[in-house]
Amino acid sequence: MKHWLALAMLAAGAPQSAPQAGPIAAVCADAEITDFGLECTAEEPCPVYLELAAVENTGTLLFVAGNLHTDSVTLWSLLLSSDDGGVTWTEPHPRIRGASLDQVVFIDFENGWISGYVTGSIPKDPFLLKTADGGKTWRRIPLFEDTAFASIEQFWFETKSRGFLILNRRGASAGRHQKLESMTGGDSWMMREVSPKPIAAPRPRSNGDWRIRIDSPSKTFRVERRAGARWEPGGSFPIRAGACKPAPPPPPPPQPEPPKEPPAQ
Repeated sequence: MKHWLALAMLAAGAPQSAPQAGPIAAVCADAEITDFGLECTAEEPCPVYLELAAVENTGTLLFVAGNLHTDSVTLWSLLLSSDDGGVTWTEPHPRIRGASLDQVVFIDFENGWISGYVTGSIPKDPFLLKTADGGKTWRRIPLFEDTAFASIEQFWFETKSRGFLILNRRGASAGRHQKLESMTGGDSWMMREVSPKPIAAPRPRSNGDWRIRIDSPSKTFRVERRAGARWEPGGSFPIRAGACKPAPPPPPPPQPEPPKEPPAQ
């Protein structure tokens, strides 16, 4: 089941037990409507939602990653970070058009990676976002030079230099399932295993101190932190993020005034 979340202030009357995210614009207009083939009108705009896929905490910064989408297409990837436990959020990397982010891994306070792919009927063009300054800045690293229909099933790093990832690659002649290794912190990758069957990988690392859950009564997504036997709120967002609708037509140009008749003699 997809996790859908909007990035705007909670509606009036919604529970106020969790820190609220400030309004983050999630509005698309003529360019997105045309390019993505959306049927949105001013009378019936297309709702925009957020899907959250991952949460990670480095000790100083909290990250959540996912995408913004309509009912039918993914519009942009989205990465948010907070340095105050989820009270306020910023976007440390520009949104990537038509893409989604789905896994976040940090091995220390400085070095981290996020996996992503370009969406469509089949995932394609997988990539990593990489940071070496604790998530303040990120650099995009494509896995392929040309278009490739593939997605990253799982990735992990043993050091800031050595890492592995498992690819699910559609249409590959050598084999659909591929294991790659990097000795350059994800900047370049070498093939290590190819198989027509799924390749075993370590169990995904669990971030046991943080979680994301849907709160049905308030129709919000909650980012929460473990505090002993209970969970404390670390951020809350409503389901709706915005809308896609055409830009209003420009107003008609002002009409010149008719020339004044000269006064009668």
